[in-house]
Amino acid sequence: MQKGSILQSRRKNGLDVWEYRWRDRTTGKPVYRRIVLGTTKQLLTPLDARNATAGIVREANVGDPRLMAPLTLSQLAEHYRQRELVPDNTWKTHSTKAGYENYLKRWIVPKWGEYALSDIKPIEVELWLRQLPLARGSCAKIKNVMSVLFNHARRYDLFDANPIQFVRQSAKRRKIPHILTADEIPRLLRVLKPLYRTLVFTAVTTGLRQSELFGLKWSDVDFEYGQINVVRSIVHGFISHCKTESSMKPIPMGYDLAKTLHEWKSQSKYTAPEDWVFASVRTAGKRPMWGENMIRKPIRRALRKLGIYKIIGWHTFRHSYSTLLRSLGTDIKVQQDLLRHSSARLTLDTYTQAVTPAKRDAQNAVLRLLSPNRQSAEIHPKLPCIYWDLQQIHAPGFRRLHLSAPTPEFR
Repeated sequence: MQKGSILQSRRKNGLDVWEYRWRDRTTGKPVYRRIVLGTTKQLLTPLDARNATAGIVREANVGDPRLMAPLTLSQLAEHYRQRELVPDNTWKTHSTKAGYENYLKRWIVPKWGEYALSDIKPIEVELWLRQLPLARGSCAKIKNVMSVLFNHARRYDLFDANPIQFVRQSAKRRKIPHILTADEIPRLLRVLKPLYRTLVFTAVTTGLRQSELFGLKWSDVDFEYGQINVVRSIVHGFISHCKTESSMKPIPMGYDLAKTLHEWKSQSKYTAPEDWVFASVRTAGKRPMWGENMIRKPIRRALRKLGIYKIIGWHTFRHSYSTLLRSLGTDIKVQQDLLRHSSARLTLDTYTQAVTPAKRDAQNAVLRLLSPNRQSAEIHPKLPCIYWDLQQIHAPGFRRLHLSAPTPEFR
């Protein structure tokens, strides 16, 4: 049975790290491999570094009968970190890695770290999740991370079961998230300064996520063809690729939005193609603005002054956009494409709320249909079909999107 060796080395970026080296015999001829365990600030002593190798040692000695000590969940979590949560791994976005690390460090390892994998039972995990002071969605994510850990163990032949698959945990919201109505949004826009008005108007008319909104560069805004190309996201200052393949679909840019962004560009100090659309003045345009500061101070204060006391964040505008699309009778597949969801079910179940007037109209339609005194069923006209074409306007290099609404044929 090999235990490998622990070495300290310096990386090109100047960081001192602990490395673990061992011989891999799975390919027939032994191959020397190495993996970075962590920095010397994270693992202070060689003993700390050695304790972090439990999962790798077991992987290197799969099938060795002398390796009888049961693997604990903390050891499995460390093995998962070294394989899946390292910066070099591109299977997951930075935000996903940060979320997984948070759940591991704050909830899962403190509770289950010393348990052997064989001692973790579904009913105990289920009861524990019910007692956590968290939203159902957060509990469901913790359950999913634990399930990912056990599947990781199965993938590397460290354990042969996944007890979490039998754990029941609902992700249904206890409270419906707030949205801004078609009356509240214009009121908010009227009282905001140009920067915040541009941010809110862009968010509520495109459904961009916060990471995508602040990750925009001027090269992504195509004024000529009237679209916004989403090619990156930025989370906690870390730039990465978009959430999914569907997230990278271009977004149509109507005339009013194009005009708003064009006006903001004329006011901004940073207008080069590779400059951020919402560049931070404090960093001389090298970094985009910090989204949480934008929403917390000026936008929420403006809402309170208007007498609107809803709890909002940047994602509120995405939910509002989805609900407004639904209230206009937009086809669900069009909604899915505009929101860039990989599943239409996510669009309907999570993002779209039926607005009160739509509910009232639907109920009145049923009452009219069932009324014994009705003479004829009322026919509701369809929404006009919208066609967009490009027309040149006076601003050089800038085209206006012209709206025309031909009269539809009613059935």
